[in-house]
Amino acid sequence: MRPMTKKNKIAAVAASAALVAVGGSAAYAYWSTTGSGSGQAKAATTTNAVVIHVAFDENITPGSSKTISYTADNPNSGSTPVTLTGAVVTASGSCDASWFAASVPTGTKTLAGNATNVDMGTGTLTFSDSTLNQDACKGATITVTASSN
Repeated sequence: MRPMTKKNKIAAVAASAALVAVGGSAAYAYWSTTGSGSGQAKAATTTNAVVIHVAFDENITPGSSKTISYTADNPNSGSTPVTLTGAVVTASGSCDASWFAASVPTGTKTLAGNATNVDMGTGTLTFSDSTLNQDACKGATITVTASSN
């Protein structure tokens, strides 16, 4: 091996210093780096229907009204806003369902995920008093079906 000259020693020291400087800035850049990224997943395409329960006392008679209680169950894991939009009355046998009217509470309620038996409010079931014979409604089953959006 040849002996190092003063010029070679200076070059070696300079190269060593340069390597330390480059290595130091590489480490600095590693710890100071920034970045960005993204990911994606598809959201659910459907939700389960909210179940609305309708309850009122039996034995309604012509000219009277009954309070209807509305409750709801949310089978979804997330909260769901519910607005009752209407009620349809049907009657069994030859009872004329047009003699009945039902109302729903107004406003929107947000049902928490997996909530059950949430009070939605009250409405009224009214049995009109007709001049016609309404005996066909004696013992008939009156059903109120509520809808929501």
